[in-house]
Amino acid sequence: MNIPEELKYTEEHEWVKIQDNIATVGITDFAQGELGDIVYLEIDTLDSEIALNEVFGTVEAVKTVSDLFMPVGGKVIETNSNLEDKPELVNDDPYGEGWIIKINISDLSETESLLSPQDYKNLIDS
Repeated sequence: MNIPEELKYTEEHEWVKIQDNIATVGITDFAQGELGDIVYLEIDTLDSEIALNEVFGTVEAVKTVSDLFMPVGGKVIETNSNLEDKPELVNDDPYGEGWIIKINISDLSETESLLSPQDYKNLIDS
């Protein structure tokens, strides 16, 4: 199981990379493995202000459809347009080319509630 040390995580199996006030978000290697082959992502929240833990989109896999939750509140400033034609990038490279959205963080203190790599590993091992 790949759990990069430089990222933060959520209990909903999303990863967060924070640079200055911008958070890049995707789903974890564990999540994409559980979902199976991803066939479609619906993200219609570009330029929207979305609160912490609110739904920002959905991911559709062969097995199921799952909501995607905001790991921190803020404005969705970019979506990964490559996923429109190649949703399988989330399966193939969840921490790289498979990123989903970028957020301009409203309140940096919300990042303190994110899980460390070790905490996330403990969550999925339990």
